[in-house]
Amino acid sequence: MKKLSIFFFLFILLGCQNYGQLRVVTNLPKLLDEVSGIQKEANSDKVWMVNDSGNKSELYKVTSEGKIEKTISINAKNYDWEDLTSDDKGNLYIADFGNNDNKRKNLVILKIKKEDLLNGDNIEVEKIQFSYPNQTKFPPQKKDRFFDAESLICKDGFLYIFTKSRVKDQYGKTTLYKVPATKGEHIATYISDYTNCSDAHCVITASAISPDKKKVALLTHQSVLIFTNFKRDDFFSGDVKEYTFNHISQKEGVDFKDDTTLYITDEADKIGSSKLYEFVLKD
Repeated sequence: MKKLSIFFFLFILLGCQNYGQLRVVTNLPKLLDEVSGIQKEANSDKVWMVNDSGNKSELYKVTSEGKIEKTISINAKNYDWEDLTSDDKGNLYIADFGNNDNKRKNLVILKIKKEDLLNGDNIEVEKIQFSYPNQTKFPPQKKDRFFDAESLICKDGFLYIFTKSRVKDQYGKTTLYKVPATKGEHIATYISDYTNCSDAHCVITASAISPDKKKVALLTHQSVLIFTNFKRDDFFSGDVKEYTFNHISQKEGVDFKDDTTLYITDEADKIGSSKLYEFVLKD
């Protein structure tokens, strides 16, 4: 009986320290089994979603009940769509820069105008093409494969890219670059680096910026990193807090529902569908 009491006490203690409770909002339809990027629609609880490579060039508006309310065909190939973000005017940006082998030379961000989101179909996009200033080989040696990316945010007229490491024992490293949110061919500007833990579950798979622009979230399969008190656009220059989840899955989408709550999605696994979660950031 005494052993049981000790066990129960430890269970309660650990439970009180666990900030990793994801709340399932809804299961997502099979069409979104490979959801890779999400962006909450302004002034609603609906979420724009895309799938990654191998799927149709379509954008989906999804309700909090998991219903696809609207499908928009995008007149651009889905090489490897990996994230979504929006600007203050309501324009949407698709990050087509997934680069598993670090050999792509056609990295691009697709801009969709707000009016086309409201009225259009088979939409023409503006292409924001870019390259990394420090990549000279396609692909580079395995020890230098830091040019994959799955994460994009927008702030003050610029788009910010957080890379995903493909280097063994350095999976937690991410590099921050920026490009202007304007059509054309750009060389990305390097800003800074950040290193999380080193195992394969530490790779950065999505990003988001809060409505008040004071928090930046970076998602991994097992946690979310929240950066605050940063200087200008060096988001790694301030404070960071990591919230560890209560399970590991292929989490690839994140956005702020409000300044203290996140929407998170993962891909379907062999025994279940993809899901939309809520996660409250606790102090």
